Amino acid sequence: MLEEQQNNPLHGLKLETLLTELVDFYGWEILATAMRFHCFQTNPSIASCVKYFRKTEWAREKLEGFYLSRFKRMPRATDEEYALPPRKRTFKNGIVPREPMVLTVESIELSQAKAASAYKDRSSRRPHPRRR
Repeated sequence: MLEEQQNNPLHGLKLETLLTELVDFYGWEILATAMRFHCFQTNPSIASCVKYFRKTEWAREKLEGFYLSRFKRMPRATDEEYALPPRKRTFKNGIVPREPMVLTVESIELSQAKAASAYKDRSSRRPHPRRR
């Protein structure tokens, strides 16, 4: 009996192929700015990055999430799906990947600055644990 394939662009995709697609489209500088992995910043190569991501599960999941959300532009995961690693998530039938998101170093830095500001605003509104 054949197992039904997941409706997920990561299904059957080798890590080396995923990295090659991302590097060919975005380049090392954009990946280093967006993901902040040392292997993208210092003497980057596909082989060294594959080695790092095979050993570091949390980093591989972050890379795969980036691939799904930015490169394949798949819909955002539900709360239930978000708890799963990206390779185990599925998408409704008929949902197909879209064109990759165009990113620049400047757009990434602006997005990161906005996210940091929003986080700072949210955390400043929370009551301090010692104050009652």
